[in-house]
Amino acid sequence: MKEVQLNDKRFRINIAGDNILKEVKRIASEINLDLADKKPLFIVVLNGAFMFASDLMKNIDIDCEISFVKLASYQGTKSTEKVKELIGLNEDLTNRHIVVVEDIVDTGITMEGIIADLHEKNVAEVRIATLLFKPNAFQKDYKVDYIGIEIPNDFIVGYGLDYDGLGRNLQDIYKIID
Repeated sequence: MKEVQLNDKRFRINIAGDNILKEVKRIASEINLDLADKKPLFIVVLNGAFMFASDLMKNIDIDCEISFVKLASYQGTKSTEKVKELIGLNEDLTNRHIVVVEDIVDTGITMEGIIADLHEKNVAEVRIATLLFKPNAFQKDYKVDYIGIEIPNDFIVGYGLDYDGLGRNLQDIYKIID
């Protein structure tokens, strides 16, 4: 499908699924090299990162664990710039090497809150793996360790990202056109 209609908005294909998977494999290779002896805990930010995390974990070949958190900061096509934790972590994170797996980092507000929260739990280190990064929207001062694809500041859906709950199941990424 070159275009999709989700509720009142139309979207056009922007990043093909094959290109996404190529970048996911590249990120996994980097993590495998960087954290080979660390037994990292991957913390996946739901709902958006579920497809990225699934494909990423299929390509991670080092000892690791995975857990999930659910956060919310979007309403419709705009960020509320307020992050609510909906489901938290149960693991002891003391001295753990953490990789936060996120679908997209745009303003950086959500990730900044996660990083602060994790440092309060006495982790050894926090690394960030994101499929998509919007450098023109980024407002914070921390390093994003693993970036799949840099994109402009457009609203997108697909491959886990949604518009009011729709479009997460699309294997490609689509950009809003109207």
